[in-house]
Amino acid sequence: MLTTWRGPPVVNILVHRKNLRAQAGGGGEEAPSMASRGRETAVVVGGGAVGACAAYFLAKRGLRVTLVEQASIACAASGKAGGFLALDWCDSSPLQPLARASFLLHQKLSQELDGPSSYGYRAVHTLSVMVQEPSSNPSSPSSRPRASSLPSWIDGSGVRTSSCIGTPQTTAQVHPFLFTRKMVSAAVEGHGAQVLIGKFSDVIVDQSRSRVTAVVVDGTQIPADVVVLAMGPWSTRSKIITALTSISALKAHSIVLRPADPSAISPHALFLKYRTREGRVMDPEVYPRPTGEVYVCGMSEEVEVPDDPDHIYPRKDSISMLKRVAANVSLSLQNAEMEVEQACFLPCSEDGLPLIGQIPGVGGLYAATGHSCWGILNAPATGASLAELIVDGKSQLVDLKAFDPARFVRASWR
Repeated sequence: MLTTWRGPPVVNILVHRKNLRAQAGGGGEEAPSMASRGRETAVVVGGGAVGACAAYFLAKRGLRVTLVEQASIACAASGKAGGFLALDWCDSSPLQPLARASFLLHQKLSQELDGPSSYGYRAVHTLSVMVQEPSSNPSSPSSRPRASSLPSWIDGSGVRTSSCIGTPQTTAQVHPFLFTRKMVSAAVEGHGAQVLIGKFSDVIVDQSRSRVTAVVVDGTQIPADVVVLAMGPWSTRSKIITALTSISALKAHSIVLRPADPSAISPHALFLKYRTREGRVMDPEVYPRPTGEVYVCGMSEEVEVPDDPDHIYPRKDSISMLKRVAANVSLSLQNAEMEVEQACFLPCSEDGLPLIGQIPGVGGLYAATGHSCWGILNAPATGASLAELIVDGKSQLVDLKAFDPARFVRASWR
């Protein structure tokens, strides 16, 4: 049971854009270092991959960390994502330094935390595969000539051509549910972090100092010197985030299959250029996992995010389409056991870039959200660079200027 915290006079925070505009300055990445403040308490709101990594790296740097999650760790997108990692797929975009640093950090974490056995980390080959649905339901392997580089299990009647778009040096994967929970357990067992299951509702700020002092969880104030909002698509439930910018949510569907002979499925991630027999063009993805499962995803739509992550349900027509996709790619998948039918929401920012950094005008309050489909990839570097910003006053791992939440305030001036 939570106890009531009796602290200094505080007020519920409700910041309007005009107030943020007045308080925001250039270079919002800079922050006072902890060297002059001593050891601090931090509350990370959100038990997905980004929140888990933020909690891990903050705890590793010596903060007393509490991770707040409404339902359960990795209960939403971080537990239902594909877990694909790419070194260079974000090159020539502002995400390049974040993605490259995070890919390498995934490798390092895998060595430190026994990633291959604890959360399915492995390097993979990645193929682009063109698939054209036949006029009738698939029932036999494709009679067309097969490329010599195409794995034998990719034998569906719809398969046409393929090309290599990633090697084991540039692409990898994790099981996102297991990865997220491993990061949390490492933070708790190795660095003294705590996990609190409860519903976050507010941030409390001492207006005389313009500094965060607590969060409200299940109606009780939890003291905090530092607060990180890593709420993914539920960022829209935070007044401080919505006063700054909008985070939209994209609902994505997926299925998890278990083939009769998992050993026959090689570690090849597939990005499909898929045309249905009706002429619809789609871009589904297929990820075999070392656990013996095969994950298939696609079929997205923009809909309202429910308050409770346990109340996210897939559309039947989207699941049926993913089954069609699997059947046309591989007979092994056509005949596989269906283990999971699910959906999740991806958080998308206004400009397509995540928010990583201090909320302008409020000391000690940080955002880490809006990572879209690259949340699993970029979670480690987000957590590590945010910990550097909070503890040292500046991130050395990644220049966070492009991801500074204050960019939305500055944009409103134009």
